Parts: sequence; structure tokens; C-alpha cells
Amino acid sequence: MTIRAVVRGVGHYLPARVVPNSEFETLVDTTDEWIRSRSGIEQRHFAADGETTSDLGANAAKAALADAGMEASDLDAIVLATSTADLTFPSAATMVQAKIGMTNGFAFDVQAVCAGFVFALANANALILSGQAKRVMVIGAETFSRILDFNDRSTCVLFGDGAGALILEATEGQGTSADQGILSTDLHSDGSYRDLLYVDGGVSTTGTSGHLRMQGNQVFRHAVEKLAETAHTALDKAGLGPGDVDWIVPHQANIRIIEGTAKRMQVPMERVVVTVQDHGNTSAASIPLALSVGKARGQIKTGDLLVTEAIGGGLSWGSVVLRW
Repeated sequence: MTIRAVVRGVGHYLPARVVPNSEFETLVDTTDEWIRSRSGIEQRHFAADGETTSDLGANAAKAALADAGMEASDLDAIVLATSTADLTFPSAATMVQAKIGMTNGFAFDVQAVCAGFVFALANANALILSGQAKRVMVIGAETFSRILDFNDRSTCVLFGDGAGALILEATEGQGTSADQGILSTDLHSDGSYRDLLYVDGGVSTTGTSGHLRMQGNQVFRHAVEKLAETAHTALDKAGLGPGDVDWIVPHQANIRIIEGTAKRMQVPMERVVVTVQDHGNTSAASIPLALSVGKARGQIKTGDLLVTEAIGGGLSWGSVVLRW
């Protein structure tokens, strides 16, 4: 028998404040039409004053626990992906651990920017396959509104806040591509592309949190190519192909990147879960948000084969193939 990390529950949380594109028309030289045509985004959510990344993550975690019919004490570990943790330390994961009443096990953060949730899934899968944990909560949570430069129209209109959570449980499978659970992972990074997407501050440089900076055209070019490539690699590892895919659940950065990647993968947009119009780019939170929304919509069903893929600062990118 083969151990698989199988999804047992999923949930998400969005801050109450909804920010439509029109709100940016009073801040920078932009329009609703300009934002929609270039990104597909119609609105996003911003965290309230005093509402932290761990608050968002804890709410998503509680939703996932309810979906799974589990208690916090049933978990062995929390792996939380974020680039906007509450504090330099301790980790946001340990703060979520406390807020959901989990006093056992362990919790830690993963930082791979927009690819963070894919990296966190791969780490959680490894914990389960190694026997280190049997049930792992994987969370993506971000408050990117706190690092935006609201004078930069090329970036401030793209990002939002939110959180999503997934519970994985060790389950015996047959060791074939028909198994439920994570079937393969594929991770990459290349630090030589650092200046394409970064934050211009940090503890050991400026002593400040800084603001997000991005060379959008260059990121777009790398995104479509690298996302399709990593998705194909992950499918190959699982002994599967694009024709086997029920749903692509991509990082929700930009509708043109999503469409371009799906085209390269030869998967029709009807088989892509899209939420970017409602949430904007929520970085590490975007894939678990889309998974939770996709399930709630009735799109994602038990037995469906999913491919998740993401690219973020670093550059870091990767994909996961899993059967729901």
C-alpha cells in the first residue's frame, strides 16, 4: 500500500471590506475599464484596521475544520504560507495555532510569495509521507494591502487580502494515478530574477516593511512559460496528461496569465477555476481560496483530478497534482 495525503476539508475567509475598481480612480490615474481589461479584476477585499494575517488564517482554518468535521486537537501540524506575517517573529502559523485552540503538534511558516501555497502543500505532503504527521492543516493567508504603494497604479490595483485553508490526512492508496490525494509535486526557484518582483524593505536592509515593486511585463512572460512547464512536469510525474485534468486551479494573478497557461496546457477555460475577478491577487491565499470557492460552487467534486500552479517573487514557481 502507498500513503497518500488526501484532502479532508477546505475553507476560506475574506475580510468584510470590498474594494471595487472605482475606488482606485480617486487615488491614481486609472479606470475600472483599464483594470478589468488588463487583469480581469473587478474587486478585492482589504483587511480592516487591526485585522491581521493570522486573524484571516484562523478564520479560514476554522472553516476548513468545520468542513472536515474535525477539531483543532485532531491536527498534528499547521503549515502556513505567507509573505505578510503579523510580526517578524513568531510565525503566523503559531498565532493561528493559538487562535484555533490547538495546543498539540507544531506549526511553521513557508515564504515563497505567490507560490507559497504550492510550496506549503509540497512540504505538508512530505511530512505525511515521512510519517512525521498524519493530519496537516495547510493555509495561505495574506494582507498584501499593507505593503502596497497606493501611488503606483501598476501594482496597487492588482492585490487583495484573504485566506484559504486545506486539511490533508494520511490515507492508504493503491499507488496508482487513480488514488485520491496528492499524486505529484514540482517546485522551482531562480534567485537571479529577484528584481522582477520584490518588496523594497526588510529587517536587515531598511528596517521597514517596504512596498511591493514589480516589472509586470517581465513577470507575465515568465509566468505563462514556467507555469505551463511545471504543470506538464507534475502531470508527467503522476503518469497523467492534460486530457486527464478535470480542473486547473491556478494562482489568481491575472486573467491573461490564467488564459495563456491554460492554452499552453491545451485545457479549455471551461475547466479552469477562476476567482480573480472577485478577489484580485491574494498571493499565497489565492489557490486555497479558489479551491474552497470552487467546491462551494459545485465545480470541484470527489474524484476530480486537479492541477494547481503558481509563480511568485524569487522567482519561485511550482505545481501540485491531486485527486480530490
